[in-house]
Amino acid sequence: MHPNRILLSIALVVVALVVQVSVLARLQLPGAVPDLLLLTVLGLALVYGHTGGALVGFAAGLLADLAPPADHAVGRYALVLCVVGYAAGLTRPENGQHRSATVPMLVVAGAALSSTLLYAGVGALVGDTAARHVGLGLLLTTATVYDLLLAPFTVPVVMALARRTAHDPLADTAGSAGDGARTYGGLLGSGGLGRLGGRAGAVRRGGLTARVPRSGTGRIKGVKRL
Repeated sequence: MHPNRILLSIALVVVALVVQVSVLARLQLPGAVPDLLLLTVLGLALVYGHTGGALVGFAAGLLADLAPPADHAVGRYALVLCVVGYAAGLTRPENGQHRSATVPMLVVAGAALSSTLLYAGVGALVGDTAARHVGLGLLLTTATVYDLLLAPFTVPVVMALARRTAHDPLADTAGSAGDGARTYGGLLGSGGLGRLGGRAGAVRRGGLTARVPRSGTGRIKGVKRL
């Protein structure tokens, strides 16, 4: 990843984690806690693609696993966000921008459901039964509702900031080459060869047919004047 992308991802992930732990977790809402960290990973994955989404998701999840008051096994949330970030990045279109907000909102809803299920599934494998006491149905419903309500205020902002660091020099070079090809094609299509042939015919009609082939400099100068 580009250094600017890394710095922006670190800053956004740290801010999201601090707000989630210090503010959202203290609201004492029924069921799940609004997952601002998940929404941040989704916003970055929708711009950076599946590889960047997986890397950001793993790093963000690992930071959440290590940050207090985490009470689960280290690597559990890192696995969840890595998978979710990779899957969300697969929905990134080729031009890098979605035509409407429908796809990002569907990604948020799917990520809220899948992350809760995957987190509970991994917890069941390691002996964590917290999801059973709260109720998996309540967790799925509240997690989806909270994330969908919070998404319009976070995901577009994260995506807008991420697009500022999505500068691709190779794409710019390809674009410059494409502009040059279009300019060359425009020269050919706008009658450039016709003007060249017309001037050659004028030279022949002026009686200089015998002298032009003998003078290489004359032909080069004639092309330069075009």
